[in-house]
Amino acid sequence: MPWRTVEQNVGLSLELEHAARALRAERVAAMLELVGLTHVAKRYPRELSGGMKMRASIARALVSRPRILLLDEPFAALDEMTRDRMNEELLRLRAEQKWTVLFVTHSVAEAVFLSQRIVILGAHPGRITHDIAVDLPWPRTSTLRDSSAYEQAVTRISRLLRGAQHA
Repeated sequence: MPWRTVEQNVGLSLELEHAARALRAERVAAMLELVGLTHVAKRYPRELSGGMKMRASIARALVSRPRILLLDEPFAALDEMTRDRMNEELLRLRAEQKWTVLFVTHSVAEAVFLSQRIVILGAHPGRITHDIAVDLPWPRTSTLRDSSAYEQAVTRISRLLRGAQHA
């Protein structure tokens, strides 16, 4: 919400749950530290970069301590370098917090980098056409993107995806 500061936006779900003010402040501070936004807690969304806005959104989602996080193309509007950094940040946060993520993306490279498993949906009506395990090493780092194994996985998934569009 543009009229609320970053910390007020992050704490919104706790506020709606009528959580005690001290608990809200503690959890919001912890989430802002986790995503590296403590220094912009008092700023408004319009004062943030695209990557900072995404991290604030992730903090807002995590403040309620979910076990499952549903993300529908959260990085689609970002430039490629920021998107890659956000992918790495998401994996770092996931490793720390141990939640499960269902991540929707149209980027095959992003899906391969982030996933342990990729599910490809077919054309109308939506149905699963492929369910593929991504057998690449963890933890995933930016150097993975330069590996032949990563490139091969992206190529393989791209081919399967093209076939699914015609199925």
